[in-house]
Order: sequence, then structure tokens, then C-alpha cells
Amino acid sequence: MRHRIHLMVSTAISVALLAGAAEAQTTIEELVVTAERREQSLQDVPVAVTAFTSEKRDLIGINTVADMTNFTPGLQYSSQLDRTSLRGVGRLTNVHAADGAVAIYNDAVYTSSTVLAGAKGPIFVDRVEVLRGPQGTLYGRNSIGGAINVVSKRPTDEMSGEIRATYANYNRTVLEGAVSGPTMIPGVNFRLVANWDKQTEGWIENIVPGYPDEGNIIDTKIVEGQLSFEFNDNFEGWVSVSLLKWDNGGGGPGSRQTWTPAPYPTYSSPIAGLVMNPGYGCSGIPTAVVNASPMGCVNPAVNDPRKIASTVPYKVRLEDTVVVASEWIYHFDNIDLKYITGGTRYHYYLRGPTPVDQTAPITSYTLPGGLVINPRYEFDYQEIEQWWSHELNLTSTHDGPLQWLGGLYYFHETYDQPVFTEMKSQAQVAGPFGVPGALCARTFGVCAPNANQRIYDNRPHLDIESSAVFGQIDWEFAETWKMTLGLRYSKDKKYGYEEVRVLCFAVAACFAAPELNPVIPGGIPVVDLTQLPTVVSSPAAGTPLPKGVSTYTTYDPASGFARRGYDDSWSAVTGTAGLQWEPDDDTMIYGRYSRGYKAGGYRIGIDTVLGAAPFTDEETADAFEIGMKKNFANLQTNVAIFHYSYQNAQVPLTVASTSGGLAQAQSIFYNIPEAISQGFELETIWQPIDNLQILFNYSYNDAHITESIGTVDPADPAALDPQARPVGTTTTTDVFTAGVPGGGFQRGQNLDGQHLPNAAKNKFAINVNYTWEMADGGSVTPSLSYIWRDEQYGSVFNRSYTLSPSWDQIDARITWLMPGEKMKIILWGKNLADEIGYEGGATGLRRAGVVNRNTLAGQPPINVVQGIASTYPLTPPRTFGIELQYKFF
Repeated sequence: MRHRIHLMVSTAISVALLAGAAEAQTTIEELVVTAERREQSLQDVPVAVTAFTSEKRDLIGINTVADMTNFTPGLQYSSQLDRTSLRGVGRLTNVHAADGAVAIYNDAVYTSSTVLAGAKGPIFVDRVEVLRGPQGTLYGRNSIGGAINVVSKRPTDEMSGEIRATYANYNRTVLEGAVSGPTMIPGVNFRLVANWDKQTEGWIENIVPGYPDEGNIIDTKIVEGQLSFEFNDNFEGWVSVSLLKWDNGGGGPGSRQTWTPAPYPTYSSPIAGLVMNPGYGCSGIPTAVVNASPMGCVNPAVNDPRKIASTVPYKVRLEDTVVVASEWIYHFDNIDLKYITGGTRYHYYLRGPTPVDQTAPITSYTLPGGLVINPRYEFDYQEIEQWWSHELNLTSTHDGPLQWLGGLYYFHETYDQPVFTEMKSQAQVAGPFGVPGALCARTFGVCAPNANQRIYDNRPHLDIESSAVFGQIDWEFAETWKMTLGLRYSKDKKYGYEEVRVLCFAVAACFAAPELNPVIPGGIPVVDLTQLPTVVSSPAAGTPLPKGVSTYTTYDPASGFARRGYDDSWSAVTGTAGLQWEPDDDTMIYGRYSRGYKAGGYRIGIDTVLGAAPFTDEETADAFEIGMKKNFANLQTNVAIFHYSYQNAQVPLTVASTSGGLAQAQSIFYNIPEAISQGFELETIWQPIDNLQILFNYSYNDAHITESIGTVDPADPAALDPQARPVGTTTTTDVFTAGVPGGGFQRGQNLDGQHLPNAAKNKFAINVNYTWEMADGGSVTPSLSYIWRDEQYGSVFNRSYTLSPSWDQIDARITWLMPGEKMKIILWGKNLADEIGYEGGATGLRRAGVVNRNTLAGQPPINVVQGIASTYPLTPPRTFGIELQYKFF
């Protein structure tokens, strides 16, 4: 890695020296942003901001949000999970009852997803602005980590149009086109743009014959139409409508983009009737009944991170998606009145194998008594979302020393997030069930049928309302000094319900007690667990309800579902105070305090079973930042030093079930009492001579916990890892570690000093580009980038199994602009060395296998812990291609 850094620096210096004969120096182009809700030069904004124009994205090759993370200090993004964080403050769950920490604005309209920031490329977007740190006044909706503004290209007064086409390896084709100009109606202009992106060969090879490869298998379409209106000199408006559709295989958010190199579970020899599949890497073992441990089965991912063995392919769809954004402005004398409104409706659909399906080498096995088990689980996850927001603000527009902005805000979101796991290959799961009276007493002794063959079914529904009033003043009280003060009051309310049903099939714990044994002829091992207190939290009538829970649990005899309600609200006063000094036209030094807030929420749906502690408190952060923005003759330098006191970080945890009985693992939210995020960030643009530009940024981020005691590691509940710091023993037993020194119980840990997840301590990026101007009027611009990112953890438990290593990447592009500037050809390559990169830290989970009970004759096998498996989120492999752009107006 040091050799690569030396090579990049040497290349940059060499290019500068070779071209040093040219004495004329260029001026770095001024970039206008709307980071503080009014147009300003980037260098005049007293906030740490990174901005990417469409031209800059084309030049460097910033096509996705993941690419933006390389050139934005402190920014981290998981394209698989659609989670964003800034300076260690971010989202750690996809449960929509808990909000993201980084506010995303699509043309000033709040959205709960980052997808559009990357899905819409330079042909759609004029610029993307990343505001680092809490934006407690003007971007108050859950902007405790920061805000990302996506600003679209707008309709033009004159006709313009272009088409773009890209072909890349893995048989990827991208077709795009845009046209803009005036309509037949005076004062009304339009813009129409469309994109089709299709890839048919996956980054991840599936070795199972007849099953598809995965990894960015996509077929996505976007169409966007805009109209702008200039009614008169005072009144103008704009509206945008976007339609999106995905019909992907194993590609897109939610699909497989990870690497789990752990071996398959080892299965004990007493399992009679074990049928192996040589297509899973079990070479040398025939597809037949075997009674030996299948040690010949090798997980293909052990030696190759881009190979899998799966008979349950991922499927990603996005349907019925409409995105609307609109703004209307009336210009009074010295004041603008602006109304911003818009929203989104979509139906996201994901299907794939469940994490508990760790039986990849096995096609079937036979229980004592002759029952054949086909261990194939499939999950179905959906998001059915719609939200709409309204913002009304007044902004001063005069040239005086006192500028101000004030406004009102309202947001409403309705969502359903159903998820279920089914066994379509196992007809017995449909019922009937064993001992109805014992397990279905809450539904009058009758167990409802299960025709859809789902063993886990959770259907949450929630409404979210957020309202706010805000204001900010900027007072230039002296010729070179300016003061900023801002306040915002926010109130959030979340209410709804959750329905869940859980079944148990062919698991020994279902039959631990004689009264749970099947009485149905043939011994079908299916029981309904929904009504057991060890599975579903159900406080007795008259007892206190858990915080945030609004109703007692009820049971529907027709469907078998348990249901309970939720209702709670949060509020906060946030704001900012800053001082800004501009000693000359090229220097700005600022100090700023901001208080950030993110509403509380619930851990419901996805992987929960009406847990006993679903509620989470709100997050807050007190952030202090000093910075300098300086323009030299040919060098632009932006520096920021920051320190956060971060309270109640919302961390999802799964409290492991370790008793070996019917108790279910409980998924909860845990609030980390206190954490700190502090660091240093540097961004520079150096233009030493005509046509040569060198971009460099570096960030140091120390984000760690300062107070947290008693938390149990889901992957290591007994705290046996050498790095664990146990602080006590709970009353919960852990039968899986009984007999091991220190085992037999769950033990909480002291997390003081543990790094926050997905926050690399160091990262830097450099880009060197030089433009050769041709005599015929064209130009050729080579561009070379080097990115390096430090190791990072994927959990608050900093262990070897949650650590992703450091990594680096080299990208290159050559842009040839033809004479007349109508046609452009770009040859590009990313990750040229084909290195393994990591989007975030790893996750560690207990790896289970099947062994015979050997305690009572005739008992079926049970799952046991066989170690901890690490799963790493990967960046793409080496990709390369050619892009053609043609402007026909």
C-alpha cells in the first residue's frame, strides 16, 4: 500500500514539474451551493460542506453514493442496506420505525432513502451537497449526523438535449437521454430525462448448476419530467415528477453483496438419511444417503469472496414508485416567500434465503420415524411507503448586514414493512398442529391454519408525523465579522400496530416437554408458538405496559396473529450559534456550535417477536466545530476540526436465546448513554498550472463510546472472547457454553472505549487530472484516483469477528472531447487492481449446525453453536467500460 501512495504522489509531482514551463495560472472555479437554504459561494458557507457538480462527477467518475464516500471526509454508505453515516453518526437498522441520522433532501424535499442520490447520475443532477455535522436549524428533520442535498438540473430557456450510452464488463448497458427547452406556452419550460440500466452477469459466481449468479444483476428504469413556470417578475414555480421501476435479480439495495468465509456447519454422524448435493461443493460425496459427517463439503466463499452456493436466489423489485418535488416562490420587495412540497410513494420487494438457512450442502435429511426435512427457507421482505412534506419559509433578500430566514415544516409518513419466512417445500408447515389446547389457549384451544406455510410472519404498520418551526439570523456586526444564531422546535409522533405469528417446525426444543409432543397421527412436528409468554411479550391486563406500547396484546383466532399497538411522541429544541471572520476576500474562519436531534422510535418488524423492550429514546448531539476556508492563488483549502458529545445512540441488538428451549431471541434497541466523535478534515484543490488539477482530502475520525455497561454481545453472550470485558452475570443461562470456564450464563460487557460502527479512523483520496487541448479544438483529459480507507468495525463490540480490514482502490478515466464539444468519449476503469474493499465493518453471528440429541432415544437432532461467522460488506470488483455522450442541441 505504501508503494501505491508513493507512486501516486510521485506521479502528481512529476506531472506538475513537466508542465511547469507554463507560467499562466488558472483560477479555481467558484461553486455556488444552497447549504444554508440560500445561494452562496461554497467558500462563504460557515459549514463543512463537500459538493459534487455533474461536471466534477463526470471528470472523476463519481457515479454512486459509494463513490461519493471516497471523496467526502467522514461519509460512509452501505449500498446493500441503504444506510448512511457521517462522522460516526448514522443509521444501524432498516426498521422504518427508527429514522436515519443523516437527512436526505431531494430538491429540498425530505426523503428517508439515499437511493436517489446515487440512482440519478450526472445527466439528472446538477450537484450533490454533503453537509457534515448536525444541522439543527434549517435541516431539523433527523439531521443529527448531517444532511445531503440532491439538486436536479432544471429546465432551460433554450432547447438543449443529449444522449449517453455506456457498455461495461459483466454485460452492463446504460442508456440515458435528456431534452429541455421552452414549451408553446410563454414562461413555461420543460425538461424530460430517462435512464435504463441493465446488467446480466453477476459479480458473484454461483457454483450450483442451474442457479443464477448474483451481485448487481439489475434492470432499472427512471423517467423524470419537469416544468418550470415564470408567471411574472414576482411569481415563479417548478414541479418535478419521477417514475422508477426495478426488476432486478441479485442486485440493488437489499441483495447479496457480502462475503461470509466461515465453513459450512458440521453435521454429526448420527443423522440418518442425510442427502448431499455435490453441486454445493461436496465433491467426492455422492448424492445419496450418508451417515458420516460431510467434511468434504467446502463453502466456496472460504477461498473466493466472490463465489457462493445458493439454491434460493435473491430477487429485488421496486414498483409503483412516484417521486414528486415542487417549489413556488413569490418575490416581495426584499423578501422571498417560498412553499416547498413533495413526497414519495413506492413498493419495495426483496426475496432471498434466510440467515438461519445454513444448510447449503444438504438437500434433505430424515428424522427418526421417517419424516423427510427439506431445509430450504426463503424470506420475503417488503416496504410499502408513502410520505409527503410541506415547508413554508420567508427569506430576506436585501443587501443589508442583517439577513434572516424563518419557516414552518410538516411531514407525514405511512408505512407497512411486512416480512415473513416460509418453507414452501415442507407441506406439513400448513398444519394441523400438535396439542392445540396446550398451545392455543388464547384462541379458545383452536390453532388457526397456516395455508401460506410461513413459520415467521410479522406485519408492522406505522404513521409518523413531524412538525417544526425554525428561524435563523446572520448579522454582519462589523466589516469582517458575522454572527449566526438559529433555533428550531421539532415534535415527532409515531403510532400504529404490529401483528406477528411464529411457528416451530422440526426443532427439538419444540418437544422438550411431553405435553408439547405431537398427538397427530404420523407425528407431524409443527407447533404454534405465538401465544407462549416465552415467545411473545404479553403483559397481563392491569399491569404496566412497556414504554411506547399503547395496547395489551390480543390474539386473532381466525389468523393466529398476536397484535399490539404503539403510540408515543418526542420533541426537542435545537439550534446553532456561530461566529465568522473574513479578514480578506480569500479567507474565512469560523467557529460553530450546533445541537442535533433524532426522534426515538421502535424496534418492530423484520426480526422481532413483540419484544419486551421495543422503545428507544431520542438521540441528541452537541457539536463544536472550528474551520477555515482559504483561497490562495492556485490552491483552495478547507479545514475543519470537530468534537461531538453524542447521547443515546440507537443501537439495534438481538439478545440471544441461550437456554436451548422455546424462548425466542429478542430484538431490542439499546441507547448508548454517551459517545464522542472528534476529528480533523482537510479538503484541497491545487491547480499549479493551466489545465492541471490535483484534488486531495484526508479525514481523521475518533468516534468511540465513553459510557455503556451491561450490554450483551449477541455473537458472544457469555463474553468468552479474549477482548471481552464482562461486568456481571445475568440470571439467563447459556446452555451452549455450560462447562466452559466462565460459561453457562449471559454476561454483560463494559463498552467504554469501543469504536462506533462503520467509522474508519483514517481515510484519504487523491485525484490527478490534466487536460491536453488539441489544435482542432478538442481535448483529452486523463484522470487518476487513489483511495485508501482504514479498518472499521461493524458493531459496538470491537472484536476480530466484527472488523473489516483496511483497503485501497485505484480508478482511472480518459475523457476525449471532440471538436465542437458535441461528442465526448470516456474510457474508464474502477478498482483496477481488483482489490477486496469493504463498505463498512463486519457483522458476527453464531454459526449453528445440527447434531443428534443423544439424550433420549428417538429424539430429533438439534442446533448447536459451532463458532462465530463474520460477514463482510464488499465493494464492487474491477469494472471497466466505455461511455459515449452526444449533445444534439
